[in-house]
Amino acid sequence: MSITDTFDRNGEEIIKARNNVRMIENFPTTLLVVFSAKICKLFLSKYDATQIGALFAGGQEFPIYRFEYRGMKLGFFHTVLGGAGSAALLEELIALGAENLLYFGSCGALHREIVEGRLLVPTAAYRDEGVSYHYAEASDYLEIETASALMQILEDMHISYYATKTWTTDAFYRETRSNLEKRKAEGCGVVEMECASIMAVGQFRRKKVYQFLYAADCLADSDWDKRILGNMPTDLRERVLLVAIEVATRL
Repeated sequence: MSITDTFDRNGEEIIKARNNVRMIENFPTTLLVVFSAKICKLFLSKYDATQIGALFAGGQEFPIYRFEYRGMKLGFFHTVLGGAGSAALLEELIALGAENLLYFGSCGALHREIVEGRLLVPTAAYRDEGVSYHYAEASDYLEIETASALMQILEDMHISYYATKTWTTDAFYRETRSNLEKRKAEGCGVVEMECASIMAVGQFRRKKVYQFLYAADCLADSDWDKRILGNMPTDLRERVLLVAIEVATRL
């Protein structure tokens, strides 16, 4: 059997996420999920958030927060990098009661014209990872069902964005020039490490998972340009966080 034939649509999983979490009373149905520790720190410094529980991975605790914004109770969670870990924690958030989840994080630009800090909405994800093949039929790309709704929200908010396909990869240090050029030829504008995985989980579980990205580094030229990767300006970090919170109230 080919590894791409691992999707077992009707098979029941042996380990269930609901058996691995402690239920939380009045769990928020809408959550913001970040990959950046710095954005999480900024959030905690600006908003009156209460820790209501935690998830655990690799011996580490990942707190879950609840806060109120414009009269709406929202959740906030700092997840792990990479498709496998973030997908597993997404399963647990869903088991706790999450219905709408907005992910936002950085990505690498494949075109120099995509400047640092540019907001992007992925419309389809190239599945250069493993998780999605357990949640969806094999294909090169996973179409993102929530993309059009997210784009409409951003347009209603008069927020500029760029819609593009994304290249989701597990192999940060094996993004080769040959593969990059193939992805660009197929319409990918950016590369990241989670989109195909978390979207496949959300669509399989029939939950609304949304994602927007912001450009950090650039792989367009022969040499890697780190740009703002790991050193995002504070004003841009604040703007991205505020956009995410405003979007979450409209989901």
